[in-house]
Amino acid sequence: MTSPTPSVEPGLVPAVRRQVVDVRGVPASALVAEVARPQAVIVALHGGATTSAYFDHPGHPRLSLLRTAAATGFTVIALDRPGYGSSAAHEERMRTPEQRTDFAYTAVEALLEGLERGVGVFVWAHSAGCELTVRMASDPRGAELLGVELAGMGRVHHPRAVRAMEEWRRDPSRARPHIRQALWHPPHAYPPDVHGGRRIGAASPAYEGHREGWQEEFAQLAARVPVPVHLTLAEYEQVWANGPEGLADLASMFTGAPRVVRHEQAGAGHNTSVGRTAVAYHLNVLAFVEECALGVQALPTEKGTWG
Repeated sequence: MTSPTPSVEPGLVPAVRRQVVDVRGVPASALVAEVARPQAVIVALHGGATTSAYFDHPGHPRLSLLRTAAATGFTVIALDRPGYGSSAAHEERMRTPEQRTDFAYTAVEALLEGLERGVGVFVWAHSAGCELTVRMASDPRGAELLGVELAGMGRVHHPRAVRAMEEWRRDPSRARPHIRQALWHPPHAYPPDVHGGRRIGAASPAYEGHREGWQEEFAQLAARVPVPVHLTLAEYEQVWANGPEGLADLASMFTGAPRVVRHEQAGAGHNTSVGRTAVAYHLNVLAFVEECALGVQALPTEKGTWG
């Protein structure tokens, strides 16, 4: 099977539009960059205290995952995760992991209605968005995914983050500035008007403050992910233990994945998609997405849609 011809000429990108769909009475919002004949669809899931704008930062089109991926022939849907964007006023419908997983799958199906999908869907997540992605990939519907990218997450916290959490336990009023510094370290890794996330920030839903037992559950879910996995940790990551050991420890959890690729993004801080090295990071992972798509094209049948 030959590769679909990208509908976007090199150097040109489609407009990014905001779209809202109904998910059983709850509005779900997303940023969408659509190409007419995509190689595949990328669903991007942002981290905590931000929105889908993380993947299309205002005023910085060169940093945009949506625009870069669309220019290389992929349709991209940056979904506002459950409890963010248009669904922020409906937290009572998002309290359980099962509700949030189903919300995400149903929202993506609605957003894809009438659109070409190429050979399938790849999920690309950052930080807190990786929890939802691992849940989606370990769900029975996850076997239909092309693969996943997990950036800015780990199993063991960085010593700086550990100190911030200890300070929070002693004095909750001091937690935010210390955690914020870890999230946006070092300042020189970001354009000045991007550092700190002032233009993409959002209130976090209450469920994100309750993660007791997540590390144990994460290990169980990771072992059930049946699709290729790409892992990225930044050179200057200070939320999770990074470097070769941190990446190897994280990769060892995905025992059911047919392929696990580890990548350290040089020059980057925790927020890899809005830093100065965002283009390098995006192109690195897009090469992996392309490999996943070509692998599916070589199979006798294409992957289907979720039931």
